[in-house]
Amino acid sequence: MGTLNKLIQNRFAMICIIFLVTVVLTGFFAPWLAPHNPVDVNVKEKLAGISTTYPMGTDQLGRCILSRLLYGIRTTVLIAFITMAATIIIGTLIGGIAGLFRGKIDEIIMRICDIFMSFPSEVMILAIIGMMGPGITNIIIASIIAKWAWYTRMIRSIVIKYTDKNYIQFARVSGFSRWHIFRKHIMPNATGEIAVLATLDIGSVILMISALSFLGLGVQAPTPEWGMMLSEAKNVMIIHPGLMLPPGIAILFVVAAFNFLGDSLQDAYNVKHRKRWR
Repeated sequence: MGTLNKLIQNRFAMICIIFLVTVVLTGFFAPWLAPHNPVDVNVKEKLAGISTTYPMGTDQLGRCILSRLLYGIRTTVLIAFITMAATIIIGTLIGGIAGLFRGKIDEIIMRICDIFMSFPSEVMILAIIGMMGPGITNIIIASIIAKWAWYTRMIRSIVIKYTDKNYIQFARVSGFSRWHIFRKHIMPNATGEIAVLATLDIGSVILMISALSFLGLGVQAPTPEWGMMLSEAKNVMIIHPGLMLPPGIAILFVVAAFNFLGDSLQDAYNVKHRKRWR
């Protein structure tokens, strides 16, 4: 309750939470909120200005920018959430096993993590996408492969920290299994720190997804996605630079909100800062 009170009392954190919840809900209800189909092409209305029909104008193919921006939430943010959730689950399972059993199992897992962490995550993602080809599924797989080792190592350290607590030692002496101790005693206490790690990193996942789409290695046209919108807008940047503003501002605000929320969670849980491996 103390942690929750700290978070509630932090006005900036609450603003970030309200903003992010609004963004997610807007993406969920995009089919009802968007004024047009995001992939409908109308060349006669290309590069149209702001109007009641097109509240943010149209792009070089006459597609509604507002509609593509709203549907882009579903693509960009959803991929980021799926990637982060899968990475956290894998990292928690493997990191929990390493932290609980220690010994040879821990040593083998850590050496495998060292191998994966010896490559910069961005380089590994580009290499995997280059081999597997562009696409939403391949982005998720590449991101998980590049990030699971870091989360495994971090979660292992969290588990080890809690295994030295007196109540954990008492549970062991009482005959409870390691799985029971992990599920009932360690995870409820470690969840806050894991949430901090995920919240601080999800912004970088969104940037990575947008960057890959911008380079043509991520989400493919005509699927609406913020990085793809930036990539398409750069083709007419000289004659119509305003096209880059909506997706660029959307990425900026969402990433900043996740970063500020992560900092607030870090303060609320009193988690020491861990520098993200690059």
